Amino acid sequence: MIHTTRLSVRHRRALVLDDVTLTLGPGVHAVLGPNGAGKSTLLRVLATATAPTEGAVTLLDRDPRVPAQRLEIRRRLGYLPQEFGVFRSYTVREFLSYAAWLREMPGRRIPEAVEKAAEAVDLHDRLGHKLRTLSGGMKQRVGIAQAIVNSPTLLLLDEPTTGLDPRQRSDFHALVRRLGRNACAVVCTHLMEDVEGACDDVTVLSAGRVAFHGPLDALDAAGGYAAVVAT
Repeated sequence: MIHTTRLSVRHRRALVLDDVTLTLGPGVHAVLGPNGAGKSTLLRVLATATAPTEGAVTLLDRDPRVPAQRLEIRRRLGYLPQEFGVFRSYTVREFLSYAAWLREMPGRRIPEAVEKAAEAVDLHDRLGHKLRTLSGGMKQRVGIAQAIVNSPTLLLLDEPTTGLDPRQRSDFHALVRRLGRNACAVVCTHLMEDVEGACDDVTVLSAGRVAFHGPLDALDAAGGYAAVVAT
């Protein structure tokens, strides 16, 4: 579902991603790395929000460089950036409906999809509330809900458990594992709890390069996250 070949991204003179080659299929895939390792940039490339400077990307067997194929990818994509904006005067229902509309969901399907997404993150009783009235943790759950409202085939989540309490993190782990049965989910996180609770394998980025890719037990056998980043 995701295939990158020698992917590189430059911001001005800085090389943010360097020669990243990955193949990810259905399941839940963690991306770990220190601050500045390129995790968010990688997700922006996979979300078709940033174009690579060099290399190739194929998403859902489609080429995001081709406008028609890029639109088709976006219809099947769910994306939660690390910092996402909300329309503070919108209700939760209005915001989720807008997210579904942006992904060109048929209008007749949107109300039910909104209800299901809100239920999945335990916000069903908040659908009529304005976003400005919600706590930080609730807004984060709205962010997760907007990412899954279209039942995406490709789900990209950047630090999704920020602001969630332990029970909500556990609920999130169960949710993303369930979604990963039929979709490719990529979770950027700095919490090993998220990796151990939800993910099938791990990609560790260090200075923009892939320092490790494989199952969690192989990461442990390599000395763990800290050892891999230090090499």
